[in-house]
Amino acid sequence: MELIFFIEQVLNGLLVGGYYLIIALGLSLIFSLGGVVNLAHGAFYALGAYAAVMLTEQFGFTGALILSPVLVGVFGALFESLILRRFYQKDPILSLLVTFGMAMVIEQVIRMIWGSTPLQFIIPSALKGQVVLGDFIYSKYRLLMLAVVFLVLFCVWLLLNKTAFGRVVRAGTQRPDMVAVLGIHLQRYMTGVVVIGVALASLAGVLLAPLAGVHPSMGSEIMTSAFVVVVIGGLGSFWGVVLAALLVGVVRGVTTYFYPPASEASIYILMIVILLIRPRGLLGERIERFE
Repeated sequence: MELIFFIEQVLNGLLVGGYYLIIALGLSLIFSLGGVVNLAHGAFYALGAYAAVMLTEQFGFTGALILSPVLVGVFGALFESLILRRFYQKDPILSLLVTFGMAMVIEQVIRMIWGSTPLQFIIPSALKGQVVLGDFIYSKYRLLMLAVVFLVLFCVWLLLNKTAFGRVVRAGTQRPDMVAVLGIHLQRYMTGVVVIGVALASLAGVLLAPLAGVHPSMGSEIMTSAFVVVVIGGLGSFWGVVLAALLVGVVRGVTTYFYPPASEASIYILMIVILLIRPRGLLGERIERFE
């Protein structure tokens, strides 16, 4: 039984790492191409959860899972075109301030529209219950979340490695000067990257809403942990973020098994240790901003 409980905690840790991964991938993509640390990323995560609550009433959970990222992605396109693109070539502290301000504005708008009281988002009846394999018992919904995480990871990898859009984004991350010489304007691709990034954050909000609840400050709560994953993995590294998310999840799960009070602190201790050994993170690359 002790071994079974340990395995369950590791799976729970991987689940935590999974939704950190979905959020952190978008955060890393936006920084890699635009050189902007989007502190409003957590706000889009919260918007995704609230949109799912509203959409579920009309379209069911599956419909909300699809439509919420689409709607938040459209809002992300407006955010990039009207606000974010003004700061790509300016002092990075300005983009930090404006995205931080945007996060505060979105949180207050959420409070004005839906109130400060947490909303309930119930797991669909078809996904309730447990999977039982001998002594091993695990939630059906949590297994679905793990499956969605791996599917999203595979789709993002395909986009970045097997499409023309992905090749330009990867080239623009490493050698924006050479991309400019070829006559490719990275500005156009940045909108797509922001849309993908905030849509991923929204998807994470939909998936986590039934487990963590839906409340106005949920975005700021998740943002710190997602940023830790990006820093551990290395800014600009796709596989670095993947490895960091899995590592953070496993470390947190194992810590929960041996000493639950330290589960939250364990990821920050892990970050300090890794940065002392590798200041750029596990697979960090040198990033150049496009002009």
